Amino acid sequence: MVLQRIVKAKTQAGKRYLQRREAKIHENVKSAMLIRGGNTSQTVTQAMKEIHLLKKPYASLFKRKNPLKPFEDQTSIEFFSDRNDASLFLFGSHSKKRPHNLVIGRLFDYHILDMVELGIDKFTSMSDFKVAKCAQGAKPCLVFAGEPFEQDHEYQRIKNLFIDFFRGPVVQKLRLAGLEHVISFTAAEGKIFMRTYRTHLLKSGSRTPRVEVEEMGPSMDFSVRRTKLASDDLFKRATRQPKQAKPKKRKNVSHDPFGTKMGRIHMEKQDMDKLQLRKMKALKRKSKSEEGDTTLSSPKKSKDNENVQGEVSD
Repeated sequence: MVLQRIVKAKTQAGKRYLQRREAKIHENVKSAMLIRGGNTSQTVTQAMKEIHLLKKPYASLFKRKNPLKPFEDQTSIEFFSDRNDASLFLFGSHSKKRPHNLVIGRLFDYHILDMVELGIDKFTSMSDFKVAKCAQGAKPCLVFAGEPFEQDHEYQRIKNLFIDFFRGPVVQKLRLAGLEHVISFTAAEGKIFMRTYRTHLLKSGSRTPRVEVEEMGPSMDFSVRRTKLASDDLFKRATRQPKQAKPKKRKNVSHDPFGTKMGRIHMEKQDMDKLQLRKMKALKRKSKSEEGDTTLSSPKKSKDNENVQGEVSD
């Protein structure tokens, strides 16, 4: 029999630390660890620095080198995740067998969930694009193109991993001027092409501006080398949401593609005979016996006429 150890904080700082680690209905923004391996090339080092700029302030770049092998031993990455409270990681390395290598992955409950190994075939730095860059910490708009992202199960998981890694904080509303950062992923010919753009809102003569994009870097061409994906049961468990976080479904209420709220009303058939009307003689209903009686009674003779007839007879 194994007894679970209950950790109790002795200081206020320790209590705050444990509260941040507690399960929440709405999870915090996921932070990422960028870890350099024992041997890295200039391409890998520069690529990690620029990805760190795109992820700021929800990323930390490790300064020391760590000779790790994520696909063979994951204990070190899980230890770093527990110490830094991070659920995303990017590991860079370089070797003769796997040159310019990047491993991107995520963790669930401080254990490896998904992991993909990518090789950098072509890299263009931000400094090679002599254009203005977007503001630091801007929430990017992610664009995915290519049939593999829709049809291939492996690429679908890679797409989900990219969304988890680059999406930033979850917001309910976003103004149009805030969409200044676009990251595009295109899958074709067994490769993934990553491009980064900055948007420009220009006058169009109407309320909706004309949008133009300008490439600002970094630009990378990836080739998928190795993948380690979670089973369907584990992935379903990791993505399960509590009942409190799900919006309550309202009956007979729906929305059309344009966002218009539509409702359905159920009413019983009305009986017009029981309809309440104003109390007026003209609108007063007659009983069925009165409506069916069509016979007219003979008029009565007045007393004056009888007296006149009697006097004449005398």
